[in-house]
Amino acid sequence: MADAIKVLLVDDHQVVRRGLRTFLEVQDDIEVVGEAADGAEGVERAEELRPDVVLMDVKMPGMDGVEALRKLRELANPARVLIVTSFTEQRTVVPALRAGAAGYVYKDVDPDALAGAIRSVHAGHILLQPEVAGALLSQEETGTGQGRGGSLTEREREVLGLIADGRSNREIARALVLSEKTVKTHVSNILMKLDLSDRTQAALWAVRHGVTG
Repeated sequence: MADAIKVLLVDDHQVVRRGLRTFLEVQDDIEVVGEAADGAEGVERAEELRPDVVLMDVKMPGMDGVEALRKLRELANPARVLIVTSFTEQRTVVPALRAGAAGYVYKDVDPDALAGAIRSVHAGHILLQPEVAGALLSQEETGTGQGRGGSLTEREREVLGLIADGRSNREIARALVLSEKTVKTHVSNILMKLDLSDRTQAALWAVRHGVTG
């Protein structure tokens, strides 16, 4: 499974971890490389194992999922984090997304949908439900990136619009007939010019300012 998506499970309930592992291990393109019982251990294991995707619970004793996300961002860990939570309240999901999560699913998610979500975030997509996107937008400070859209080139606005559509770098490259390396450069420039931290914030900025692909 040299090309399998490497996944780290972070949840304080052993039964949940065992259930996730049991299902994911039958997927041909997904490999569970480790487990952690809390956020602190999750950060340590993510640094050690360098997984592609981390399935992270939000509510855990000690360091919770949101704090662990912030720590992974500080460490510039490249893993994409998919929040797995049993809490439907926006107050638990929104902070996680603002901290850098690539998306979220609920613990009662259909197994095939979970595998699809892992593949999606690994491919560079952002899993953002409309109601949560609205909550994020309402909480964003209006000054973030305000008035800086004019500094974007026409090509950067095209790339930004496709980010807002949930496209991965590969899909953007294909749509605009560019190399993935060039797309990555455009994305970095967009984040720098708009003073944003990640693709999720870029997508929200694009929605707020009417930039579409």
